[in-house]
Amino acid sequence: MPETSFFTDMLQSITDRGRKLLFSGSRTTQIAAEVDLETLCEMLLSSRGEASGMALAAEILERWSALGSEGAQNFLHMLHEKFGAETTRLDQAIENYRTEKSSAAITALHEAAEPRRQELLRRLNHAPNGTAKLVRMRQQLLSMKGQSAEFHALDADFAHLFGSWFNRGFLTLRPIGWSTPAHILEKIIKYEAVHEIAGWEELRRRLAPADRRCFAFFHPRLADEPLVFVEVALTRSVPGAIREVLDEGREQIDAPEATTAVFYSISNCQDGLRGISFGNFLIKQVVEDLRRDLPGLKNFVTLSPVPGFARWLKSLDAESNPPLSQETSKVLTLLDNAAWAEDESMAMEMERVLLPLAARYFLVERTPEGRPVDPVARFHLGNGARLERLNFLGDRSAKAMQQAHGLMVNYLYKLEDIVANHEALAQRGEVIASPEVKSLLDQNGEGRRGVNGQQGSRPFAQMVNSRIGGRRK
Repeated sequence: MPETSFFTDMLQSITDRGRKLLFSGSRTTQIAAEVDLETLCEMLLSSRGEASGMALAAEILERWSALGSEGAQNFLHMLHEKFGAETTRLDQAIENYRTEKSSAAITALHEAAEPRRQELLRRLNHAPNGTAKLVRMRQQLLSMKGQSAEFHALDADFAHLFGSWFNRGFLTLRPIGWSTPAHILEKIIKYEAVHEIAGWEELRRRLAPADRRCFAFFHPRLADEPLVFVEVALTRSVPGAIREVLDEGREQIDAPEATTAVFYSISNCQDGLRGISFGNFLIKQVVEDLRRDLPGLKNFVTLSPVPGFARWLKSLDAESNPPLSQETSKVLTLLDNAAWAEDESMAMEMERVLLPLAARYFLVERTPEGRPVDPVARFHLGNGARLERLNFLGDRSAKAMQQAHGLMVNYLYKLEDIVANHEALAQRGEVIASPEVKSLLDQNGEGRRGVNGQQGSRPFAQMVNSRIGGRRK
């Protein structure tokens, strides 16, 4: 990316000139080496020159990068303790506002209430590679956040600034293909968080075929670092199991033949940007691009994991509200048998019990804040998707069996309904779901329900062979 490279080189040149101005001469160099990080930060806040400011920012970030775990924690503590709001100025601004509630008083109060570290972080961002280093700094902060309440206030400052710096308007959507430079493809392998990519050959199977797509968001200050990426399968139907998507023996189709786009993996790449939402913009932008390029696409769905289901299920007992029946509790003990999914009779019993409980998990259960309890559900339902289908044993990998007893979910993105679905959840706490999912809450009929909530299930062994266990022909 020539423009980015030119900009980076220019920043480095200005920084180098600033270092010569600040740290030239033997005595000055000695003094600079003796100055601690807090003093350097104060110097940066009081700096007025562009070159000197960038040099100071670079010096601070270089010293921070060299700190060990204890030193890094002390640095973050210093940011909290020494670079908060100026209390005297804030008290005066509050008094002024009480006496004259003018727009000028409100502006002064807002400026006085802002912690000084926010401006410090803005100036640190001017250093070459400053954005990337600040993202790593927040990653470090998040790993320590549980150790001290003070880090919550500091993280709020990072989140506030990152929310602006990584605004959708700054992000670029780029397709990722088999011809994408290798150093970026390596990061796709590294950052894949849903379905592990075992190596280059498996990556090729996900990117090279005509019925596969991958898209990622990039930021101009992190040019070769994807922020979030989505893998898409182009199909003729809605898959109910991940093997239908990833099996190397699957039937491949030409892209124009596809009627359905399946978002089967969405991975956030930068731990330091946790909580800064990109995925919602990503999906909507990809839908628009796919509709433009492939007008034959009619359905846009996900094939999603359910990472919180097993943990929630384990928390249920006879004291739950509503309580579990003795029969249901007895069937759930089958989960203690590691081979239950391989046994036809045990699996059929488990399907009969798990699907209604899964419907309750999505449609009834809520966090104390009134949101869906599953994190992936919060993301897609909050984006306006519809809970379309529950897929029993949709993923039999060790990770999925541990987190969700193999359960997977299809969320449907129907563009004309996205706003209404989002408002239903946001305003009324209502999860919009298909009739098939809603019907699973009818406990009276649960014993007759088959996979995906349909009446009259096929024999389990046949289902396993055709949809889960064997290759598609």
